[in-house]
Amino acid sequence: MSSDDNRFKAWMQTRKTPPPLGSWVMSASPYVAEAMGHAGFDWLLIDMEHTPIDLAQTTAMMQALSGSPSEVVLRVPWNDAVMVKRVMDAGARSLMFPFIQSADEARAAIAATRYPPQGTRGVAAMHRASRFGTMPDYLARANDRVAVILQLETPEAVALLPQIAALDGVDAVFVGPGDLSASMGLMGQIGHPDVQAALRDAAQAAQDAGIACGIVGADPATVQRYIAMGFTYVAVASDMALMMGAARAAVAATRGQASPDAPQAAY
Repeated sequence: MSSDDNRFKAWMQTRKTPPPLGSWVMSASPYVAEAMGHAGFDWLLIDMEHTPIDLAQTTAMMQALSGSPSEVVLRVPWNDAVMVKRVMDAGARSLMFPFIQSADEARAAIAATRYPPQGTRGVAAMHRASRFGTMPDYLARANDRVAVILQLETPEAVALLPQIAALDGVDAVFVGPGDLSASMGLMGQIGHPDVQAALRDAAQAAQDAGIACGIVGADPATVQRYIAMGFTYVAVASDMALMMGAARAAVAATRGQASPDAPQAAY
């Protein structure tokens, strides 16, 4: 595999074992992102949905991570073709779309990532993704190098998993446990038996459909349970959660207090 190939896309197609391990990057800091890139994660997700990270910061973070072993996944703030065009021109090639609720929304997301005739992505000659016009085969190969991950966050969306998985251009789905629990009337109760059953059913549905299915957990023990359920790529916590967990534990230990519980972040 050459350095230009999308390893994340290849992992989704081959079901890499053990499951590719990632984490969320929420700090808006290229310096922190670069450090996370050398921590041993297979992939890192830059989150534009639930953070103040803007396009310029996203570009700087991707630049910082380009010298690390970690593959970059970018979660766009919404299923918006203009934003997709801009982040792809900036170099994003594995995109996660939040809150997909229908096959039509899924098709729109896929189309936004592809040049015509397969999609609707606008064409430009000079941007970071094409190495500023120096990659002669960029336009011919760009469609094949993109990975599309669709996030399913409600019971209604999860029920559509087989239909969405069958669409040409979907590389993976991702189940958001926080929003799923909220949509089930169990806000923040990710460990509730009903939520856990729904997650298990989603992993099984993805396995039956033959598509990679990911999830994020707040701590290693939770992530190990998700792997046992059958999720095929996983993430643990985030840069901010890991920093805050270590910071709070250090404060408590120094003061002789009990270590605080890890926050049940939903991501």
